[in-house]
Amino acid sequence: MPTTHDWINNPLGVVDGLFAQSNSSPDWEKKVVEYFKEKLKLNDAHTWVPSLNDVPLHYLKPNSLVKFRCMVQDMFDPEFFMGVYEMNDPTSNSKQVKCGKYKDVTECGVDFNSRNTVTSERQTFYCVPIPGESNWVKESYAGTSQARVVPSTSYVPNRHKRSYEEDDEMDTQCQQTKDISQGAQSSSESHGNTEPKRQETEAPSQDSSSSHCTSSLDLNFPLPGEKGPACLVKVYEDWDSFKLNDMLEVFGILSVDPALSVIADEREASSLLDPTEGMETMEEQRVHSPPASLVPRLHMLYAQPLAHNNPLLPSSPLENNADYLSCVLGELASVRAELLTFFTHILMGDSLAAEFLILHLISNVYSRRDVLPLGKFTLNLSGCPLSSPFTEHLFKVIQQLVPSSYRLSMSLHNMNTQRMVPRKDYTANRLVSGTLQLAKNTSLFLDETQLEQGQLDSTGVRNITALGNLISWQKVDYDFNYHQMEFPCNINVLIASEGRSLLPSDCQVHLRASLNPPNLEEYLSAVQVAQVPSQLNKYRVYLSVARALNYTISDEITKAVEEDFVDMRKDDPQSMSAEDLHRLLVVARLLSLSHGQNTLSRDGWMKAKQLEALRISRTQQQKCVNGNEP
Repeated sequence: MPTTHDWINNPLGVVDGLFAQSNSSPDWEKKVVEYFKEKLKLNDAHTWVPSLNDVPLHYLKPNSLVKFRCMVQDMFDPEFFMGVYEMNDPTSNSKQVKCGKYKDVTECGVDFNSRNTVTSERQTFYCVPIPGESNWVKESYAGTSQARVVPSTSYVPNRHKRSYEEDDEMDTQCQQTKDISQGAQSSSESHGNTEPKRQETEAPSQDSSSSHCTSSLDLNFPLPGEKGPACLVKVYEDWDSFKLNDMLEVFGILSVDPALSVIADEREASSLLDPTEGMETMEEQRVHSPPASLVPRLHMLYAQPLAHNNPLLPSSPLENNADYLSCVLGELASVRAELLTFFTHILMGDSLAAEFLILHLISNVYSRRDVLPLGKFTLNLSGCPLSSPFTEHLFKVIQQLVPSSYRLSMSLHNMNTQRMVPRKDYTANRLVSGTLQLAKNTSLFLDETQLEQGQLDSTGVRNITALGNLISWQKVDYDFNYHQMEFPCNINVLIASEGRSLLPSDCQVHLRASLNPPNLEEYLSAVQVAQVPSQLNKYRVYLSVARALNYTISDEITKAVEEDFVDMRKDDPQSMSAEDLHRLLVVARLLSLSHGQNTLSRDGWMKAKQLEALRISRTQQQKCVNGNEP
């Protein structure tokens, strides 16, 4: 059995050791998972494990334990593998029973006729980095890592924590794929603590498959311009507990065996010679068996579902961290006041809009009643100046505060050309991603000030419809050609527009600037620069904690609200509809949570009514000023 220091560098040794005891311990597979779970709990041991998010792939030791913070982008069909196999040992001229779990390639000398062979099943998830994850999140996770990457002969010590964004572009990785597939040693040939040298100086052979490179470069990221690793995660148990778009931190055994690319090439060649050889299409083989140097395999030992991807908070639910929560709640009110001042400056002196921006950023779909998502709070910030850097700077501020975000410029070109709704490609048997395939609690910033006059084509109409459904119902209907499949989501949508948005919203606030700086860009930049990192961290913790707090309304307050609703409708029934009451209750909930209160008080209800009265009054005044606005 390996020593305690080997469970990261040689996890397969742990697996083989427990498998060797399987006769005396038939539940050895559970013991493997429990072994690694216990190891990861001790003294922040999870920080010792290298992360695919932080460390370039060619700095990681094959068959070592790594972790990956990701989103499940697609789920492939289950696959069969030899869970147990028998092989001939030429040295002792005897047969040995081996474990095939957590491996892609078996050893030589397998006896395929052995009765000891056990065929098992595993599921494959195609996982990508969390879409739109902010740089401060990536840097913070990388900064807390205690992992020491095993150097190769081409290793540069001060680069071991460089992120994928700073490393080679994907097109250079394509060259590396050719190099590795033709010259590098397989992981089974390497030994000790050295990694095989990458043959980057060798010229690529003429018979290298360029088609593999070009097809593999499409890593199917939901958002354009994203970088980082994609990964095929092999799941051995409880795969039904995972869902599409789940955020996970996966701990597993890294497999980058160059033989995987050779196998894919051979399968492709055999299918060309004999179409009956395999049922998969050539496109499906390329998508499901990409070069391991571009899309590594990760054999899951353990996966932790992520309630959030804010590295400044405990990864476990807040209700399980009472001491931490009580400490943070004590500072929540003061941090809220500071954040309100900051937003007021960014919104050019508009404190009312700043209030609603805070409420929007902590909103969260906490439940669903039939088709109605409860807790969503889409904000339409109208009155944004055109032809100015305002919306760009506003998004940068939000990006600095939330873990994941994306700014969608609603130009006519983008609306007519961008793929927003994921669709099923039956030829390649994969889900082709789209802009709206996002993880929960992502902030989606829709910049409607970029929308110019022109004609929306059929794609543009579908995209606008999809955005409307996302806002109204917090769902995206994925396109499966012959039918649509509904996927619920939990995405915070902020619409910046000049007039009232053409999209639906839960709340419209018209921006009323009280400051008129001579140079808007310099002013907005100066306000952002004035926020020191420690202050930004306070805001980041505040927004995530306020969003995660539980909330209840007592029977007494419920009765008082009902009576108040009847009183408000006495004189004019049209003045307060059921929809108005619902919005008011959402505002009251978010206002309470923003002050760190997990229940509604009478005082909180009155403040919510005052805030809504101010907003409605401003909206009506704007209608009078701009008569053509709906």
